[in-house]
Amino acid sequence: MRVLVLGSGQLARMMALDAMPLNIEVQAFDVRSDQIVDPLSQQVLGEGLSQALRDADVVTAEFEHIPAAVLELCEQSGKFLPGQDAIQAGGDRRLEKALLQQAGVASAHFHLVQSKADLEAAVAKLGLPLVLKSALEGYDGKGQWRLKQMEQLDAVWAEVAQFLKQASKKAKQGIVAEQFIPFDYEVSLVGARGKDGSTVFYPLTENHHVNGVLSVSLARSEHPLQAQAEQMFQAIADKLNYVGVLAIEFFVVGEQLLVNELAPRVHNSGHWTQQGADTSQFANHIRAVCGLPLGATTVLRPTLMVNILGLDQLPDALLAIAGLHVHWYGKTARPGRKMGHINLSADTTEQLAKRFAQLMALLPAEDFPELELLLTKI
Repeated sequence: MRVLVLGSGQLARMMALDAMPLNIEVQAFDVRSDQIVDPLSQQVLGEGLSQALRDADVVTAEFEHIPAAVLELCEQSGKFLPGQDAIQAGGDRRLEKALLQQAGVASAHFHLVQSKADLEAAVAKLGLPLVLKSALEGYDGKGQWRLKQMEQLDAVWAEVAQFLKQASKKAKQGIVAEQFIPFDYEVSLVGARGKDGSTVFYPLTENHHVNGVLSVSLARSEHPLQAQAEQMFQAIADKLNYVGVLAIEFFVVGEQLLVNELAPRVHNSGHWTQQGADTSQFANHIRAVCGLPLGATTVLRPTLMVNILGLDQLPDALLAIAGLHVHWYGKTARPGRKMGHINLSADTTEQLAKRFAQLMALLPAEDFPELELLLTKI
């Protein structure tokens, strides 16, 4: 069986690695170059989406920001999972908000903005502070603005108006103004839904961000809001008739979860499953889209994940830490780019905290800011 992944980055790479033991081949389609590539070697295997679709048994995606024409061709093939609606909802905050409303799932109150008058209406409706988010192509903290006081409105709108003016004409960009949520912390739920509607869930993962980019994810075997998260996942997945791995990012507000955003794919906060769970998120996504039974999501041991941003090498001494595994993505380094990640595991949370302290002592502090703040949270 052959799976075609739209996108040729690290998520396609890790899917390919976990598909090999299942005797499933993974190829990737680079939507920018129109080339079919091997996601491991990046060797060009062919050209053109039509050829790629013809040769594939299943089509899936590693990211949401895919041109509409590509999504339409994939949907017409009858092989695309989780499908055009799911990918578009993950890539357009307006569609995402509509989906959440239809599924009866709670998220921050919002107002759509295309003009200064819309922004003023948003303030009147939602109050201050507001978070303004681009409807399209917003990720890792990009395309966001904060409006805290009315005196800032003119200046913030000037920046937003310039952003809208420069936006691509291929799809109509917009802004979603959200009520600011004074949340306690952020978590994410990664789960998988099979073709038969069966679902499996990994435990809620606690996430820490630096400058809008995920820095560390910590998997706990039990969380008091797990059942609530699973119910919200089920409502969204059933509404989409979803097949594959779906990640949902939440704000924790007391004993309530509010959806921050959806990722209709394998997700950065689920990378810990490679060493910490019985079946990784990558293997379960491949299983789901190929119609195979879903794998167990049992947590094998306490595990956390640390993103490597902008660096293409780390001290070799890291490898002497028990339970540590480094996953490089084979990318050329540039500031802020996701170059790889570290999974760190232990038999107990106390042992994990000690190993995390060992790790922090070896990592350059300027490239891994705020890690020391997390030690008390393990």
